[in-house]
Amino acid sequence: MPTTITYEERRGQLLQYFDRTAADAWKRLTSDVPVSGVRATVREGRRQMRNTLLSWLPDDLSGLRILDAGCGTCVLAAELASRGADVLAIDLSPTLVRLGEERFAGQVPRGRIEFAVGDFADPALGQFDHVVAMDSLIHYGAEDTVHALAELGARTRRSICFTYTPSNLLLTTMLAVGRLFPRGDRSPAVVPIQRRHLLNLLAEPDRAPHLIPARSDRVAHYFYTSQALEVLCA
Repeated sequence: MPTTITYEERRGQLLQYFDRTAADAWKRLTSDVPVSGVRATVREGRRQMRNTLLSWLPDDLSGLRILDAGCGTCVLAAELASRGADVLAIDLSPTLVRLGEERFAGQVPRGRIEFAVGDFADPALGQFDHVVAMDSLIHYGAEDTVHALAELGARTRRSICFTYTPSNLLLTTMLAVGRLFPRGDRSPAVVPIQRRHLLNLLAEPDRAPHLIPARSDRVAHYFYTSQALEVLCA
């Protein structure tokens, strides 16, 4: 029996979790309503990461088409559209996309948001100037992540700004211990990635020859830790 999980199987797990098990929790997490102490730290960490990714994009996005890959409840998509972008916000979860549409449709003063359900790597989505993928690749290993980036990069003119879970001993130990307990309604496990391994894969000419790593930054806020990486599309 193989010890790794395929991209399609993992995608199915994510759909089950975010569209059913945790939809209400994510609705609360991405709003302004009070949440528990742990979730409050995650909310703040996500806010900091969202601001990091936004800081890597032009202040004026008028006339640019941007893909919010794994948009969730579309908080980031709304920020991008407020800068004038034409945003395609896509997620596997119909429930989360519907919630984002209820919150933000018609409320963006400058740009536009198109809401969609599906796989953000689908070539039928067309060309983009920029892609943002905040915490939507953290459940995949390094090889699958680079494959997804290569697919996106082939249809992106300027940059992809994404996040991954940085590998460290403490996190690896916590994940190993967590696997000993029943899953219940826990989210699908994140997959820590070593920075050097990721960069080495990106440097391989047959994997992603058109992607050039650029800026990198980490947000570590209590129960939230994520690493941002910008890749330029040559």
